[in-house]
Amino acid sequence: MGITDFFKRKQPKYDSTNIRVTDLDVGFVFEYDLESWEVQASYEYDWGDNYFSKEYKINNGRKTLFLSVEDDDEISLSVCDKIKVRELGETVHADLLNHQKAPASLVYKDRKYFFEKESPGYFNDKARGEDWVEFIAWDFEDESGEYLVTIEQWDEKEFEASAGKVVKEFEISNILPK
Repeated sequence: MGITDFFKRKQPKYDSTNIRVTDLDVGFVFEYDLESWEVQASYEYDWGDNYFSKEYKINNGRKTLFLSVEDDDEISLSVCDKIKVRELGETVHADLLNHQKAPASLVYKDRKYFFEKESPGYFNDKARGEDWVEFIAWDFEDESGEYLVTIEQWDEKEFEASAGKVVKEFEISNILPK
């Protein structure tokens, strides 16, 4: 390996003078909501039609959250926490199991959410090097469009849910690589 090959390999995939949320990777640290967070894992989603998004498992030493990053003409970000599907009500889980259909609306923590879209896709945990896994996601938003709930179906009877909020890119700051 020549010296130019060595330097090509060591070049970061981002502008080190202007690291953005779209440059995040495992080991990066950033500020959000007046706390420091570290990226612990990186996941990729394939939604079809050459549309991909990323999700990062982040931790501040006390809590684990998930930062979703979509870059489709503009950057869309959300920060969510995993929740139990049963917290969304008994009928939600039953409808999903029996009819494979999400409700038109649901209530979580006294906030009403409305069905926005159904998105079949594929998930990949890049660190594990596993094959892509097929799943389906149902997205809900509150009236303001600021708060979100997502339900994911991974297998015939396996469901996961998350709840959180939309964040602006400037809310993720002081990004430092590992």
